[in-house]
Amino acid sequence: MINAEQLKKLHIAEQWVDPLNETFDRFDISNPFRQAAFIGQAGHESARFTRLSEGLSYSAERLMVIWPKRFPNMEIAQKYARNPKALANFTYANRMGNRDEASGDGFRFAGAGLFQLTGHANFYHAGQALGEDFVMQPELVKTPRFAALTAGWFWSTHKLNQYADARDYKTMTKKINGAYIGLADREKEINHALAVLT
Repeated sequence: MINAEQLKKLHIAEQWVDPLNETFDRFDISNPFRQAAFIGQAGHESARFTRLSEGLSYSAERLMVIWPKRFPNMEIAQKYARNPKALANFTYANRMGNRDEASGDGFRFAGAGLFQLTGHANFYHAGQALGEDFVMQPELVKTPRFAALTAGWFWSTHKLNQYADARDYKTMTKKINGAYIGLADREKEINHALAVLT
Protein backbone atom coordinates (compact mmCIF):
# COMPACT_ATOMS: atom_id res chain seq x y z
CA MET A 1 0.00 0.00 0.00
CA ILE A 2 1.22 3.46 -0.86
CA ASN A 3 0.84 6.19 1.76
CA ALA A 4 0.51 9.97 1.93
CA GLU A 5 4.09 10.43 3.13
CA GLN A 6 5.45 8.62 0.08
CA LEU A 7 3.25 10.66 -2.25
CA LYS A 8 4.40 13.87 -0.56
CA LYS A 9 8.01 12.95 -1.37
CA LEU A 10 6.90 12.50 -4.98
CA HIS A 11 5.10 15.88 -4.98
CA ILE A 12 1.74 14.18 -5.52
CA ALA A 13 -1.34 15.35 -3.60
CA GLU A 14 -2.70 13.22 -0.76
CA GLN A 15 -6.04 12.84 -2.59
CA TRP A 16 -4.35 10.20 -4.77
CA VAL A 17 -3.64 7.72 -1.94
CA ASP A 18 -6.96 5.84 -2.14
CA PRO A 19 -7.35 5.95 -5.95
CA LEU A 20 -3.82 4.61 -6.46
CA ASN A 21 -4.16 1.88 -3.82
CA GLU A 22 -7.51 0.75 -5.27
CA THR A 23 -5.97 0.69 -8.77
CA PHE A 24 -2.85 -1.17 -7.64
CA ASP A 25 -4.97 -3.76 -5.84
CA ARG A 26 -7.42 -4.27 -8.67
CA PHE A 27 -4.88 -4.61 -11.48
CA ASP A 28 -2.09 -6.53 -9.72
CA ILE A 29 0.28 -3.56 -9.72
CA SER A 30 1.66 -5.31 -6.73
CA ASN A 31 5.38 -4.67 -6.34
CA PRO A 32 7.55 -1.52 -6.18
CA PHE A 33 8.74 -1.90 -9.81
CA ARG A 34 5.18 -1.97 -11.12
CA GLN A 35 3.97 0.81 -8.82
CA ALA A 36 6.94 3.06 -9.58
CA ALA A 37 6.50 2.53 -13.34
CA PHE A 38 2.78 3.30 -13.10
CA ILE A 39 3.41 6.45 -11.03
CA GLY A 40 6.22 7.63 -13.32
CA GLN A 41 4.24 7.09 -16.51
CA ALA A 42 1.08 8.61 -15.03
CA GLY A 43 3.08 11.54 -13.68
CA HIS A 44 4.44 12.31 -17.12
CA GLU A 45 1.07 11.91 -18.85
CA SER A 46 -0.85 14.04 -16.32
CA ALA A 47 1.65 16.83 -15.52
CA ARG A 48 2.49 15.24 -12.14
CA PHE A 49 -1.10 14.22 -11.37
CA THR A 50 -2.47 17.75 -11.91
CA ARG A 51 -4.02 17.57 -15.40
CA LEU A 52 -6.81 15.09 -16.03
CA SER A 53 -7.93 16.37 -19.43
CA GLU A 54 -6.03 16.72 -22.65
CA GLY A 55 -4.68 20.18 -23.37
CA LEU A 56 -5.85 21.06 -26.87
CA SER A 57 -5.29 24.82 -27.03
CA TYR A 58 -2.55 25.07 -29.66
CA SER A 59 -1.35 27.91 -31.84
CA ALA A 60 -1.70 27.47 -35.60
CA GLU A 61 2.08 27.10 -35.89
CA ARG A 62 2.15 24.32 -33.29
CA LEU A 63 -0.73 22.45 -34.99
CA MET A 64 1.30 22.35 -38.21
CA VAL A 65 4.21 20.80 -36.29
CA ILE A 66 2.17 18.23 -34.32
CA TRP A 67 -0.16 17.15 -37.12
CA PRO A 68 1.49 18.16 -40.43
CA LYS A 69 -0.81 15.94 -42.50
CA ARG A 70 -3.98 17.35 -40.93
CA PHE A 71 -2.75 20.95 -40.95
CA PRO A 72 -0.62 21.30 -44.08
CA ASN A 73 -0.98 25.09 -44.23
CA MET A 74 -1.68 28.12 -42.05
CA GLU A 75 -5.18 28.68 -43.47
CA ILE A 76 -6.43 25.29 -42.25
CA ALA A 77 -4.52 25.48 -38.96
CA GLN A 78 -5.93 28.90 -38.07
CA LYS A 79 -9.48 27.51 -38.16
CA TYR A 80 -8.63 25.27 -35.19
CA ALA A 81 -6.01 27.31 -33.34
CA ARG A 82 -6.85 27.96 -29.67
CA ASN A 83 -10.20 26.19 -30.14
CA PRO A 84 -10.00 22.88 -28.20
CA LYS A 85 -13.58 21.84 -28.98
CA ALA A 86 -13.32 22.32 -32.75
CA LEU A 87 -9.83 20.79 -32.79
CA ALA A 88 -10.87 17.65 -30.92
CA ASN A 89 -13.99 17.18 -33.05
CA PHE A 90 -11.92 17.52 -36.23
CA THR A 91 -8.85 15.54 -35.19
CA TYR A 92 -10.66 12.63 -33.53
CA ALA A 93 -13.59 12.33 -35.97
CA ASN A 94 -14.29 8.86 -37.40
CA ARG A 95 -11.55 7.26 -35.28
CA MET A 96 -11.40 5.19 -32.08
CA GLY A 97 -15.13 4.52 -32.20
CA ASN A 98 -16.04 8.21 -32.61
CA ARG A 99 -18.63 9.33 -35.12
CA ASP A 100 -18.16 12.24 -37.55
CA GLU A 101 -16.99 15.76 -36.72
CA ALA A 102 -20.54 17.12 -36.32
CA SER A 103 -21.38 14.52 -33.64
CA GLY A 104 -19.12 16.19 -31.07
CA ASP A 105 -17.65 12.81 -30.08
CA GLY A 106 -14.10 14.04 -30.61
CA PHE A 107 -14.40 16.60 -27.83
CA ARG A 108 -16.70 14.48 -25.63
CA PHE A 109 -14.17 11.63 -25.66
CA ALA A 110 -10.95 13.66 -25.83
CA GLY A 111 -8.09 12.53 -23.63
CA ALA A 112 -9.04 12.20 -19.96
CA GLY A 113 -7.64 10.54 -16.85
CA LEU A 114 -4.07 9.78 -15.86
CA PHE A 115 -3.25 8.08 -19.17
CA GLN A 116 -5.44 10.32 -21.33
CA LEU A 117 -8.08 7.73 -22.25
CA THR A 118 -9.26 8.81 -25.73
CA GLY A 119 -12.12 7.88 -28.04
CA HIS A 120 -15.62 6.46 -27.63
CA ALA A 121 -14.38 2.86 -27.90
CA ASN A 122 -11.95 3.26 -25.01
CA PHE A 123 -14.49 5.08 -22.83
CA TYR A 124 -17.01 2.32 -23.58
CA HIS A 125 -14.67 -0.61 -22.89
CA ALA A 126 -13.15 0.96 -19.77
CA GLY A 127 -16.66 1.63 -18.49
CA GLN A 128 -17.72 -1.95 -19.13
CA ALA A 129 -14.68 -3.27 -17.27
CA LEU A 130 -15.17 -0.91 -14.32
CA GLY A 131 -18.97 -1.11 -14.10
CA GLU A 132 -19.54 2.58 -14.96
CA ASP A 133 -21.12 4.35 -17.92
CA PHE A 134 -18.32 6.61 -19.15
CA VAL A 135 -20.11 7.08 -22.48
CA MET A 136 -23.02 8.86 -20.80
CA GLN A 137 -20.80 10.40 -18.10
CA PRO A 138 -17.36 10.98 -19.66
CA GLU A 139 -16.58 13.60 -16.99
CA LEU A 140 -16.21 10.78 -14.42
CA VAL A 141 -12.86 9.91 -16.00
CA LYS A 142 -11.60 13.34 -14.88
CA THR A 143 -12.11 12.49 -11.19
CA PRO A 144 -9.12 11.06 -9.25
CA ARG A 145 -10.73 7.65 -8.62
CA PHE A 146 -11.67 6.95 -12.23
CA ALA A 147 -8.65 8.76 -13.65
CA ALA A 148 -6.55 6.17 -11.79
CA LEU A 149 -8.81 3.18 -12.44
CA THR A 150 -9.07 3.83 -16.20
CA ALA A 151 -5.26 4.09 -16.29
CA GLY A 152 -5.16 0.76 -14.42
CA TRP A 153 -7.56 -0.75 -16.96
CA PHE A 154 -5.32 0.49 -19.80
CA TRP A 155 -2.25 -0.83 -17.96
CA SER A 156 -3.86 -4.25 -17.56
CA THR A 157 -5.25 -4.54 -21.11
CA HIS A 158 -1.83 -3.61 -22.54
CA LYS A 159 -0.08 -6.07 -20.18
CA LEU A 160 2.31 -3.43 -18.83
CA ASN A 161 3.22 -5.28 -15.62
CA GLN A 162 5.59 -7.47 -17.62
CA TYR A 163 7.49 -4.41 -18.90
CA ALA A 164 7.65 -2.94 -15.41
CA ASP A 165 9.05 -6.21 -14.05
CA ALA A 166 11.64 -6.28 -16.86
CA ARG A 167 12.29 -2.54 -16.43
CA ASP A 168 11.67 -2.14 -20.15
CA TYR A 169 10.43 1.44 -19.98
CA LYS A 170 10.99 2.07 -23.68
CA THR A 171 8.48 -0.57 -24.83
CA MET A 172 6.11 0.49 -22.06
CA THR A 173 6.28 4.13 -23.21
CA LYS A 174 5.54 3.13 -26.81
CA LYS A 175 2.44 1.21 -25.65
CA ILE A 176 1.19 4.19 -23.59
CA ASN A 177 2.23 7.05 -25.86
CA GLY A 178 2.33 5.49 -29.32
CA ALA A 179 5.91 6.80 -29.61
CA TYR A 180 8.78 7.57 -27.25
CA ILE A 181 7.82 11.15 -26.40
CA GLY A 182 9.19 12.17 -23.00
CA LEU A 183 11.07 8.89 -22.47
CA ALA A 184 13.90 10.50 -20.46
CA ASP A 185 11.44 12.32 -18.19
CA ARG A 186 9.37 9.17 -17.73
CA GLU A 187 12.48 7.19 -16.74
CA LYS A 188 13.53 9.93 -14.32
CA GLU A 189 10.08 9.91 -12.69
CA ILE A 190 10.02 6.11 -12.48
CA ASN A 191 13.46 6.01 -10.85
CA HIS A 192 12.46 8.71 -8.36
CA ALA A 193 9.30 6.78 -7.47
CA LEU A 194 11.29 3.58 -7.12
CA ALA A 195 13.71 5.28 -4.72
CA VAL A 196 10.79 6.51 -2.59
CA LEU A 197 8.91 3.20 -2.63
CA THR A 198 11.93 1.06 -1.74
